Amino acid sequence: MDDTKPISNLEREALLMHASGRPGKIEITPTKPLTTQRDLSLAYSPGVAAPCLEIERDPTTAYDYTARGNMVAVISNGTAVLGLGNLGALASKPVMEGKAVLFKKFADVDAIDLEVETEDVDEVVNCVRFLGPSFGGINLEDIKAPECFIIEQRLKELMDIPVFHDDQHGTAIIATAGLINACHLTGRDLRDVSVVINGAGAAGVACAELIKFMGVPHDNVMLCDTKGVIHRDRDNLNQWKSAHAVDTDKRTLAEALAGADAFLGLSVKGAVTPDMVATMADKPIIFAMANPDPEITPEEVATVRTDAIMATGRSDYPNQINNVLGFPYIFRGALDVRARSINMEMKVAAARAIAMLAREDVPDEVAAAYAGRRLRYGPDYIIPVPFDPRMIFAIPPAVARAAMDTGVATMPIVDMDGYRQALSARLDPTVASLQVIHNEVAAHPQRVVFAEGEEEKSIRAAVAFRNGGYGTPILVGREDRIEEAVKRLGLGTMEGIEIYNARVSSHNQTYTDYIHGRMGRKGVLYRDAQRWVNQDRNIFGACMVAMGDADAMVTGLTRHHHHVIDQVTMCIDTNAGERLMGLTMVVARGRTVFIADTTVHEAPSAEEMADIACQAARKVRQLGHEPRVALLSYSTFGAPEGENPVIPREAVRILDARHPDFEYEGEMGAHVALDPELLKVYPFQRLSGPANVLVMPGLNSANISYKLLQKLGGGTVIGPLLLGLSRPVQVTAMDATVSDMVHMAVMAAHDAVRGV
Repeated sequence: MDDTKPISNLEREALLMHASGRPGKIEITPTKPLTTQRDLSLAYSPGVAAPCLEIERDPTTAYDYTARGNMVAVISNGTAVLGLGNLGALASKPVMEGKAVLFKKFADVDAIDLEVETEDVDEVVNCVRFLGPSFGGINLEDIKAPECFIIEQRLKELMDIPVFHDDQHGTAIIATAGLINACHLTGRDLRDVSVVINGAGAAGVACAELIKFMGVPHDNVMLCDTKGVIHRDRDNLNQWKSAHAVDTDKRTLAEALAGADAFLGLSVKGAVTPDMVATMADKPIIFAMANPDPEITPEEVATVRTDAIMATGRSDYPNQINNVLGFPYIFRGALDVRARSINMEMKVAAARAIAMLAREDVPDEVAAAYAGRRLRYGPDYIIPVPFDPRMIFAIPPAVARAAMDTGVATMPIVDMDGYRQALSARLDPTVASLQVIHNEVAAHPQRVVFAEGEEEKSIRAAVAFRNGGYGTPILVGREDRIEEAVKRLGLGTMEGIEIYNARVSSHNQTYTDYIHGRMGRKGVLYRDAQRWVNQDRNIFGACMVAMGDADAMVTGLTRHHHHVIDQVTMCIDTNAGERLMGLTMVVARGRTVFIADTTVHEAPSAEEMADIACQAARKVRQLGHEPRVALLSYSTFGAPEGENPVIPREAVRILDARHPDFEYEGEMGAHVALDPELLKVYPFQRLSGPANVLVMPGLNSANISYKLLQKLGGGTVIGPLLLGLSRPVQVTAMDATVSDMVHMAVMAAHDAVRGV
């Protein structure tokens, strides 16, 4: 980084995130058990010889015996990294790792980043072409123009798998989807619309090619570069620019925009002025996609036009042109039919699918996350938002169908409806639902108490909470200690963060009266209540929430979970008709399982187990999952028999009498509940698939299970989420990371948004 430029909060957080724990963002995890000598002999020598010989005999079986069919290489030489320029191959690696993560998170495509340290076109081409047998597709990234055109074209000619330069085609596809809908809303036809494109690099040229393929006449597309309009009289054009030269007497961007219907900006901040916008046609379409700052902002456009449809590349404005809407799903569809290439028809199919999705009714869980915006098809919503869960089964089928129709698919899909169902099951909804929760909190910022305000993790989490736009963090602690820690940690300014010293707070008298009023008949003296408020940050923070001085609270770094809950419940009641309980979310290998109760009920009765099942199911549904509840035991339907299985068996009978609106079954062992093949052994059982909510027979088994999974299972554990309180409080584990604390603070804030 530039040593003369002060580091921003976002940059500081990003560096901490990339370096924390295991450095970087990706790792390799085996998909087969490799624990015994027999496992190794099958996976490697001598057993591995069998699939090798099969692939030699029939190369197409590589898709059956290896991961090739779900593997994409993300390749760059670092010559055009984001908007930062030529950083080189090594410095591009964080971006390429990030791209690999997006492939996995959004479309369950495995991706490996490969950074090629050369700017020689021939060397890049040879490097990639000879790696072809390893992958089902090639995603080129951050390679400067015009080399990117040459590299992509030559690789397409040499390889029989999809080669896709996302900087070109991803941007073009999403922008075209937006243009389709903007034209629809303004009563235009693509065959008549006039378009000015500013920026004749990779993305600009690709946009021109795609919209022309879709019907915009050649002479209606005016491409501009830093020297002005690309016209036929210019003698300084390369072959890619000259292909889009037009016969015109217009020479500048300002002249080109006069009377134009649409503008696609892929250039630099400030390239367009309000005066230029004022000369455009009625209901102008303006896509200012320069990042991080657009060619012109919506606010600037609003000073001269009230009839414009506006899009940018930024998430803080409506209509974000974001490549993540395209490339994961395009490759998903291409891989699933083993396409030899990604052709123009497949790109058009993707653009149309994205456009049509925006015209559909937006699901409640997505709309809730963008409550500050009107997510209904119209000028402020012409393309879907990035975390719309419908994209996984809307875009890949369209791409796959186009591949089949144009003859580039080598394994056509016979049952398209079945394929859509399989796609919707590929991704765990947790990723989207958690993002929806974060977005909803950002749309409704909350005041959240970080009770252990002098702890380094708590301070860092509070800063991250503020920087994320989730609201105002409140640190409980001594101001001088906190400010010294902030300075020592290099966390920047404390602006937007409040500090309360419990010992000298003006609220102490009110909080003491409140605690004594609640606890006086339980043997608590006034001076005891006063001491607790003055000296105990959890009680002070919980009083803030109880009295409405804060919206929510997060704590747990310095005291055991049960002790914190005892303190919190001194100040805050449970909800009427609900039980205090903990629900732990475990995410592993694209699958999420919820474990309950992991914090409160040591040996739940049958009635308590039934209540836990109902509360857990409600929360799980709120998080985007359809609950399938298993009431667990060491016994499965009476085998082996014993005393303990009677309780979950009775809990099932209680649920039968209640007629809840979710699937449930028990008593059963965890191995049966989670294994679809073992479930078939019991044809009378009522679960339609593996359980995703596990109600444990006791606190011992619940607590031990999730902690074992956390330490040994290789998954991500979120929680335990505290359910049942009348005011939002979340308690982290004592070994929680900063990210864990931010997650829990957001979950507490979300409870506040939803009114618990």
